[in-house]
Amino acid sequence: MQPTADFDAARLARSLLRRSRQGALATLMARGGDPYCSLANVATHADGSPILLISRLALHTQNILADARISLMLDERAEGDPLEGSRIMLAGRAEEASGDDVAMLRRRYLNAHPSAEAFVDFKDFSFFRIRPHAGHLVAGFGRIVDLKPEQFLTEISDAGALLDAEQGAVEHMNEDHRDAINLYATKLLGADLADWRCTGCDPDGVDMQAETATLRLDFPERVTGPGELRKMLVKLADEARARL
Repeated sequence: MQPTADFDAARLARSLLRRSRQGALATLMARGGDPYCSLANVATHADGSPILLISRLALHTQNILADARISLMLDERAEGDPLEGSRIMLAGRAEEASGDDVAMLRRRYLNAHPSAEAFVDFKDFSFFRIRPHAGHLVAGFGRIVDLKPEQFLTEISDAGALLDAEQGAVEHMNEDHRDAINLYATKLLGADLADWRCTGCDPDGVDMQAETATLRLDFPERVTGPGELRKMLVKLADEARARL
């Protein structure tokens, strides 16, 4: 089915990845290979690929350790008929994090799921990163598209300085510029007034959350360093204040 001319499939796919906090995780049973589906909390790596924090006691984790092939469906949990909301199915492999990768996955996951602090250090829990090789986006009639990873993931090879500074920027925004975050949410994205906080920054945008509600604010242009990020956030704050 061909998408309509005004439909930006890649942008919607990236938004779903960044805003989703739960998904339907499909694995293959270690014994017999039958499909098995479970509900899992998710966050995103800086490049947009999903992050899982799962226990080795869980059946889905045992399945992954035997066969890393998975599917993950994310949807926007629209009110009313859920089939009227957008959703994306990712096919790929789940890789257990090790070495230096654990630190990034840990901080980004905990920014999105602060309650996980209670069990993140349990010995049976580990971080896994999903490496998608394909995506299937469904967003309504005339809006069904197959996507390649390069269409919905964010390029980060040139953004090392930004990623090194990300957590400091997130904490600074949440501690000293909560008013600006709320202006981004209400004036630039049309969200209701709430206790919005920043959960992550990457070259393409900033993620925000208020309890279970999530938002994605795309940057008008890529940023790859902390200086560029600061200028962008100031520019967006000025734009939001101009709409007061």
